[in-house]
Amino acid sequence: MQVSEFIKNLKPYVPGRSIEEVQRQYGLKEIIKLASNENALGPSSKVVEAVQLAARDVHLYPDASYYECKKALSEKYNVPADMISLGNGSNESIDSLIRIFCEPNKDRVLISQASFVAYKVCAHVNRIYVDEIPLRENFEVDTQKMSLSFKQHRIIFIPNPNNPTGRYLSHKNLEPLLKVAENNPNALLVLDEAYCEFVRAQDYPDSIALLKKHKNIVLLRTAAKVFGMAGLRVGYMFAHPEIIQLVEKARLPFNVSVPAVAGLKAALQDDEYIRNSQKMVWEGLDYFYSELKKMKLPYLESQGNFIFFDLKKDAGIVFEDLLRKGVILRPVKNYGFETHMRMTVGTRRENEIAIQSLKEVL
Repeated sequence: MQVSEFIKNLKPYVPGRSIEEVQRQYGLKEIIKLASNENALGPSSKVVEAVQLAARDVHLYPDASYYECKKALSEKYNVPADMISLGNGSNESIDSLIRIFCEPNKDRVLISQASFVAYKVCAHVNRIYVDEIPLRENFEVDTQKMSLSFKQHRIIFIPNPNNPTGRYLSHKNLEPLLKVAENNPNALLVLDEAYCEFVRAQDYPDSIALLKKHKNIVLLRTAAKVFGMAGLRVGYMFAHPEIIQLVEKARLPFNVSVPAVAGLKAALQDDEYIRNSQKMVWEGLDYFYSELKKMKLPYLESQGNFIFFDLKKDAGIVFEDLLRKGVILRPVKNYGFETHMRMTVGTRRENEIAIQSLKEVL
């Protein structure tokens, strides 16, 4: 069967190993999974209650306009409801933007090396060319080089903070791209802020203020991380009404489920859970910094809920050795880093087991 060369050459997204898979393979009862940047607190009790109540209505389609959920998002973030769209995770929003604003076999998307693999996957599935700018030596996104290329592209995706490195861009770092965006109204600057709630840096940009100033900026957020709702698959997009209208026109009907909508509405109101998520992550990162320093393993300070560090040896071998001990981390060879690993922050006990296991296999 004849298909596009884009599809033939496509490198699909490869998720981290599942707990069940590792249990089957090694005959283990307990598995510590710190590989997929999930929220180790588990879901908010308010979310669980809301989802259980919503289960009574799963025989019905959701409100196609998602009016109540958009209203809750609007109140939470001070963004007008007509500047909000919901997606089946951030991935759907990424795919929608590419489908709507890029012409197949003609337009180009610009990304940075070692950024979320879904940008490239979605672009290639839609027959869109992708250009990739190398990271700086300190693993930061090179916004200066990206700004020089931006004029040739319809969309530029900037993950801020970035996964898997945990690096972030300050307002000053973003300025080269903002200036180009101002002069290129037919291109979109998409800021993917999946981990923004975990940022501790004082100079992190006020992206909602930027959104209200620039008509061609789009913000992507997710409920998967700080809200602990990865399994419900719901994300949201902030953009100017003209962009949202096109997204709403092109999106599939009923793309977010009844339980997911109910869960997101409840999560937005659970400030205590959000604070606890942040506290767990920040304390966990500080613990990782201390332990990795003792082990003399180079690492990057992270603005996400994970840490990126250098094992100084083949990460694939260490990964397999850790699996035998029931610990799942994430090697990042697919991003071009042969000796680096990404480790999600877990509970205190999970973090301690992971570090102890790491010491043993090294």
